[in-house]
Amino acid sequence: MAAFAPSVPCWVDVQLPDLEAGKRFYGELFGWTFRAGEGPYADAYGGGRLVAALAAKQDGRMPTGWEIYFATDDIVADTARIRAAGGQMITEPVRAGRAGLLAQAADPGGAVFGLWQAGERAGFEKRNEPGSFCWTEVYTRRKDEVDAFYEEVFGYQGTDTDDPGTAESGLDFRMWSPAGTEPGPDTAIGGRSVITDAFPAEMPSYFLTYFAVEDCNRAAGNTVRLGGRISAPPFDIPHGRMAVLQDDQGAVFAVLQPPVSGKGAE
Repeated sequence: MAAFAPSVPCWVDVQLPDLEAGKRFYGELFGWTFRAGEGPYADAYGGGRLVAALAAKQDGRMPTGWEIYFATDDIVADTARIRAAGGQMITEPVRAGRAGLLAQAADPGGAVFGLWQAGERAGFEKRNEPGSFCWTEVYTRRKDEVDAFYEEVFGYQGTDTDDPGTAESGLDFRMWSPAGTEPGPDTAIGGRSVITDAFPAEMPSYFLTYFAVEDCNRAAGNTVRLGGRISAPPFDIPHGRMAVLQDDQGAVFAVLQPPVSGKGAE
């Protein structure tokens, strides 16, 4: 099992009204298989390796969506830093059996994310391969506060670019690299984009989770065939070809097809 440095994305899960429907959708879209976890929870596997988890919503007021978790060696200390930097705790640190400790927080713009302190489970066993997590970015209207927040809490170093490769090309975009690395595309583990007036006023801040795929166009078409929707049709970016999709219960996610070596995105 891979080890994760502090502040690096290490896990994703999704809260869904209908867990069995979610297993059918993602099982066919990404080829995932599932094993029942404790309670209304199912671990997802790609090629026999952990990639994510699906959970049945226990409270109808909870959003239907994917949540990103960042690795921590000291969840209590990170909780204190989150509060000091202007964030809020949604769920205080709690033990998830022998797997580890988790907490949920919101940044100053309201985007929700999780913290994970590993016990017996470090996080993903598969990533950056087809059918697994490959990237995350937060969309916010309060970029200055949010940039300062993540840089203070996680020690991120930012690299600004006007070519983000997101659903709204050309927006103000910042890539984040972990502390102790040389900032830039080669070390970036996530990013920040800006919610502009082009988006509905009621759209809240949120993290967008990306999954790698072999064929972006096919993944978009299969999403529709399985009852989901296309939020942003496939388009080319410097890092490949991507689309923003919704599953058949409304959870939003993105897919990314890496460019073929020596060629542009198809």
